[in-house]
Amino acid sequence: MLSVLSYGRLVARAVIGGLSQTDSRDYSLVTASCGFGKDFRKGILKKGMCYGDDACFIARHRSADVLGVADGVGGWRDYGVDPSQFSGTLMKTCERLVKEGRFVPSNPVGVLTSSYYELLQNKVPLLGDSTACIVVLDRQSHRLHTANLGDSGFLVVRGGEVVHRSDEQQHYFNTPFQLSIVPPGAEGAVLSDSPDAADSSSFDVQLGDIILTASDGLFDNMPDYMILQELKKLKNTNYESIQQTARSIAEQAHVLAYDPNYMSPFAQFACDNGLNVRGGKPDDITVLLSIVAEYTD
Repeated sequence: MLSVLSYGRLVARAVIGGLSQTDSRDYSLVTASCGFGKDFRKGILKKGMCYGDDACFIARHRSADVLGVADGVGGWRDYGVDPSQFSGTLMKTCERLVKEGRFVPSNPVGVLTSSYYELLQNKVPLLGDSTACIVVLDRQSHRLHTANLGDSGFLVVRGGEVVHRSDEQQHYFNTPFQLSIVPPGAEGAVLSDSPDAADSSSFDVQLGDIILTASDGLFDNMPDYMILQELKKLKNTNYESIQQTARSIAEQAHVLAYDPNYMSPFAQFACDNGLNVRGGKPDDITVLLSIVAEYTD
């Protein structure tokens, strides 16, 4: 039988050992972006951080790194509305709120909600709708907090395997959850979801984890195994290497989107819903590729 003193010593050693294993370093995200508007053959930014009707942002505050992707619904163009205005303004507002410190790292839905309600309060109505995905790394706690509304999303890859991913939200086939602002009197004619409907998750990350945040233009054209093959080419954690890999992923998705004989994830999903579809899905593609690294000023 252990004496009280011996037992106390064992407990003390365990506590001290546990503390010594705690990583006290701050983490950060090293992030690069690349994308293609479906009407363009080169990865170019339309305005700000927009690829076609997709939009994105990368922001830092003293407590967190924050990323966002939004996909404006192209159908508004038939009514003379530029779909990129809604998604772009939504992401720019999120970015500003982060840089001003008007957010809580553990509550990415709050960032999305505040941004959306600012748009609602504009004196000049900004019509449109968009999906959205927000990813927040809390530097000190090493936890990733996410909010995803619709069919944009994220993957977390560790050791060559997907260890976390967002859940796609669809009302029905090819009709994702979305934030909307519509003309007065048309509220019932257009789907509109609350930011609170976003799927939220929180989990620990490790140094070297890869986080891929993207619009559905990527996930509809590249299955996980193809994405993982491209990520194997990422050998360094420097920005140039990450940028090169982000471009490689976006370019491959863009090529597959225009292949009429390719059985894309989107085509497979369509077949599962009773539709006879084959080929890629031409769409805007936005890729934000991040690596969890030790924070440096």
